[in-house]
Formats: sequence, C-alpha cells, structure tokens
Amino acid sequence: MKDETFRVAGRYGLKTLVVSNGGMRPSRDPMIETVVVAAGADIADDWIAERCGEGDVVITADIPLAKRCIDAGAEVLGPTGKLFSKENIGMALAVRDLNQQLRESGEIKGYNAPFSRKDRSDFLNVLDRLVSKLVR
Repeated sequence: MKDETFRVAGRYGLKTLVVSNGGMRPSRDPMIETVVVAAGADIADDWIAERCGEGDVVITADIPLAKRCIDAGAEVLGPTGKLFSKENIGMALAVRDLNQQLRESGEIKGYNAPFSRKDRSDFLNVLDRLVSKLVR
C-alpha cells in the first residue's frame, strides 16, 4: 500500500515516513523519508510507537502495534482499509490471539486472504477521508 499512501500524502503535501529494518529503496521524493532501524524483533514497531501521536496516521497490519499507536493518540489504518480505534482494537487483539492459538494447535491453517481490488479501493477511500479530516 506504499504507492497508494504516497499518492494520498502527496495530494495533501504531507511528509511520509517509511520505517523498516532494511531492504527498502529510498524514495527520491523529498516528502518521503525512509527510516532504517536495527534488525530485530519489534525494533521498527518500537520506533513507530515511541514517535507517533495525535495528528499522525500509522498504516500497519500488526495489531499489537496498532494498539500501541492508538494508545499514543495516532489514527491507525490497516492495509485493507480497516480503521482501528479504541472501540474496536480490543476485539481485533482477541481475534488475533484466538487465531494464533488455533494455528498453533493445528485447528486452522495459517494463511491470509489474497489482497483484492476492493481492499485497495477501501484503503484508498478510508485513507483519503482520514487525511482530509486531519488536515482541516
């Protein structure tokens, strides 16, 4: 969802940070900053959660990171267009934990549904509405 995010951020003239532990090609766009953190479990998540806050939009599929960012005051959007909030993050964490237990016990197979055109469209629509609301 990087290209879609960059497109929406560019439309509103917003700086965008891409945080990873490597393997990302830096953008030539001066409004897109690539932040490379040390390798290791949750290092990028820690960097994001410690620096985000009110007025920021964090895009992640990582539910525990989403919770940390919500607690910090940021708006959090999943790659399929799901907007996480204080009202729904508890349920998202519970479902995540249940699915993890079911995978570990062999009750279900671990796979993600394929990413669809609808997911991309939903993501773009929600991100645009969210950013529009925040820049007012």
